[in-house]
Amino acid sequence: MPKKKVKRAAKRKPARRAAKSKKSRKAKPKPGQPGKVDTYNFLADKIPITINIYSKKGDFVPTYEVTIQAISENTEVILENIRKELVKQVNLGIVDITETKKSGMIEESFKTTIEILIKKYFPDADEETIEFLSGYLVQRSLGLGQIEILMHDESLEEIAINRADEPVWVYHRRHGWLRTTIILQNEDQIRHYAAMIGRRVGRQITILEPLMDANLSTGDRVNATLSPVSLKGNTITLRKFASKPWTITDFIAKGSVDTETAALVWLGVQYEMSMIIAGGTASGKTSMLNVVSNFFPPNQRIISIEDTHELQLPKFLHWIPLVTRLPNTEGKGGITMLDLLVNSLRMRPDRVVFGEIRRKAEAEVLFEAIHTGHSVYATFHANNVAEAITRLTSPPINVPTTMMPAISMIIVQYRNRRTGLRKTFQVAEILESGGASVLKQLDMKSGNLRNASRSKAVVKNLQLYTGLSPREISKDLKQKESILKWMVKNNINTVDSVGRVVAEYYTNLPNLLSYVRSNKPFE
Repeated sequence: MPKKKVKRAAKRKPARRAAKSKKSRKAKPKPGQPGKVDTYNFLADKIPITINIYSKKGDFVPTYEVTIQAISENTEVILENIRKELVKQVNLGIVDITETKKSGMIEESFKTTIEILIKKYFPDADEETIEFLSGYLVQRSLGLGQIEILMHDESLEEIAINRADEPVWVYHRRHGWLRTTIILQNEDQIRHYAAMIGRRVGRQITILEPLMDANLSTGDRVNATLSPVSLKGNTITLRKFASKPWTITDFIAKGSVDTETAALVWLGVQYEMSMIIAGGTASGKTSMLNVVSNFFPPNQRIISIEDTHELQLPKFLHWIPLVTRLPNTEGKGGITMLDLLVNSLRMRPDRVVFGEIRRKAEAEVLFEAIHTGHSVYATFHANNVAEAITRLTSPPINVPTTMMPAISMIIVQYRNRRTGLRKTFQVAEILESGGASVLKQLDMKSGNLRNASRSKAVVKNLQLYTGLSPREISKDLKQKESILKWMVKNNINTVDSVGRVVAEYYTNLPNLLSYVRSNKPFE
C-alpha cells in the first residue's frame, strides 16, 4: 500500500508489513512471558503469522502463541464485527466450503458481500488490503478456522484437539508438545470440523459411528472421536504430512546417521538386498524408508503400498504408488494392504516398498515376493533387531526361521522421547541360521554409530552374486562415502536432486566423480 494511504487509513485498517522469512529471532519480552523459547514467522494463505513459544512460571509445558502480524487489536475487533454481520447477511454460520476452497474460489454471493462490508468499514483500503482482509475473514468464518493457521506451520508434526474447554495442543519438531493459545468455541464446533473433514474423503462420523480414521488428499492423517466414546469431549488428531520429505543428506546433516552407515545401506540397495526398517512409534521408520528409496536406480519399476501416502520418490523414477481404501458405511469396497501386495506382484515390479508389516498374511506374501525375485523394503514395529526377529518368527506373524535370510538387512530407528531426537539405532545383517549380527550400534553416550562386528552374510552374498572381492567392496563403500559427503557439503537435499545424483551414479559414474573430486556443485 502506498505510504499516503497508510497514513489516512491508519486508524481504521491494518498497516501492511511484508512477512519476514521463517527464521528464529529475538522478540521483545511481554509481561507474563519470562522464558522466551523461540520466535518465527510464516505465511498462511498470504496472511503473515508470528509464532512465539515461551514458558510461564508454574507451567510444565511451554505455550505456543499465534499472532497475526498485520492486524492490530482495534482492527481485529472491527473484523470480528464484519464477520458477525457477514454471517447474518449470507446466512452461512459455520459452513463447509471444502470443494470451493479446493478450487481456490469463494461463492460469488459470499465474495461480493465480504467486499462490500470491508469497503464500508475501511473506505480507504486498496485492492491488496481488501484481498488480505478477505482472506483473513474467510479463514475465520469458513473451513477449519484457526486450525488452518496451524496446518500451514511446517514446524508442526501433530495437531491435537482434546475438548472444547482445553487449548489446542501441537507437537513441534524442535520443542515437542506445546499448549497453544487457540481454544475452540464448543463441542459442536469440534464435531462440525470432524464431519467436514470426513466429507472431504467420503467418510462420516456420527453417534452411531463415533470413530473416524481418514487420510486427506494432502497426505495428512486425521483421527476423530465423539463423546461419550471420548469421555471428556470430542477429539481431533491431525498428523501433518511433511512438505519436504527427508533425504539421506538431511539424515547425515542432522546427525541421524553417518556417511559410513549410509554408504553400507546404499550398497545393499544397489545390489537389490531386501531390508526391513524397524523402530518404535514416531521413530522415523517411514522417513528412513524414504531415504532408502533415494538409492533406487532409474531403470527399474517400483511399486509402493501404503495406508497413508507418505513416500516421495524422485519424479523421474518408474514408480507406481498404491494406497489402501477404507470400506464404506456398509462395510463394502475396502482395499487392504494385502490386496494391493498380491496385486502388485502381477505388475512386474523390480522393487516393492511396503508401508508396514502387521499381519501373518502380509508377511507370507512379502517373503514369497522376495523368494520369487523381487527386492522388498518394509517397515515394522520393534525397538531393536532381536525384538524384530522375535516378533517376525513368533505368533501371530510366525514367519519360519528358515525364511528369515531372505531379508538381508534390518535397520532400527530410535527416538529419544525426552529430546525428540531421532537416530539410526542399529544396522544388522541376517545370517544363514536366521539369527542376526549387528554391524552398527548407536553409542548412547557419544550419540555416534559404532562398528559392532564385521560383516559375514552381506559380504559373502555380494561376493557370491557379484564376484566382488572384499577389497573391491571396501573401495566401493569409500567411493559412496565421498559422494555422500559432497552432497551434504553442496546442500543437495531434495528428493529430486538426490535422485538425480544417484541416477548419475548408476548411468555416468565418471562424470559424477569429476564433480566430487573438484568439489563443484552438480550442474
